Amino acid sequence: MRANFIFSEVWIGLRRNLTMTIAVVITVAVGMAMLGVGLMINAQVGMMKGYWDDKVELSVFVCNKGTAMPACNGKAITPAQLKSLDSHIKGTQGVKEVFFENQTTAYENFQKSYAANKALVDATKVEDMPQSFRIKLVDPNNYKSVLQAVQGQPGVAQVIDHQQLIGPFFAMLDKLAFYALAVAIILVLAAALLIGNTVRLSAFNRRRETGIMRLVGASNLYIQLPFVMEGVIAGLIGGVFAAVILIVTKVFLFDELTGYFTDVTAQLGWDAVAQTITITMGIGVVICVLASFVTLRRYLRV
Repeated sequence: MRANFIFSEVWIGLRRNLTMTIAVVITVAVGMAMLGVGLMINAQVGMMKGYWDDKVELSVFVCNKGTAMPACNGKAITPAQLKSLDSHIKGTQGVKEVFFENQTTAYENFQKSYAANKALVDATKVEDMPQSFRIKLVDPNNYKSVLQAVQGQPGVAQVIDHQQLIGPFFAMLDKLAFYALAVAIILVLAAALLIGNTVRLSAFNRRRETGIMRLVGASNLYIQLPFVMEGVIAGLIGGVFAAVILIVTKVFLFDELTGYFTDVTAQLGWDAVAQTITITMGIGVVICVLASFVTLRRYLRV
């Protein structure tokens, strides 16, 4: 009997404040979606950093015939210099592994990377490709000592640090995640205010019913429960819409973008998305409950 009464009160409150309820649902959905996107970006950045940390950190390009780099003076590296450079790199402290990529291997990798651009592949010859040593470091963050040890060696045209190349990209992703979380916090606060205002209006519209309930000895929790349930229902509906937004974002944004930078092993998994949805829905419901209780304590005076 009591349960039926509570559900009927919840239904009445939702109908009386339909416009405000819709506003709450939309605000919660957008706020939780922004929060979820921020969490997903953080997770994706962490996975991509882990992916790239396991890849080559330094590329040492050697001189080929006609190389325009000043260090080469138009001369190609000699076999003796190549062998000496290989021994020097392997003997440098901090070097974990060394891979040598000759022109044939470089051309094969070039063909795979630019298979969609047939004109470019056809115009490029094996002789145009550079030779390079690919160095994996013991500590990717301690690359400067290895970089200094290799630069200036005979036959070295250029040394490229891959951490510096991808660093600005990850910095941009970190900023994007920060701004997404900041906007999400603002929207969450807006949702809390809307929920509180909706509960306040609902309590005001039903002040006669609540007055009668107090007179017959109803407990504070029994009077508050229908109003709290309204906020919870609005929060859950908003959370469902946020979940749909996050799923769509994962499929049409994250999967598409990560395909250009990493392989499938570094893509955001559905387990991370499910965890994000659970977290955002939980936060949405908690905010709704807290906002309802705080508002009722101030305006219902039970």
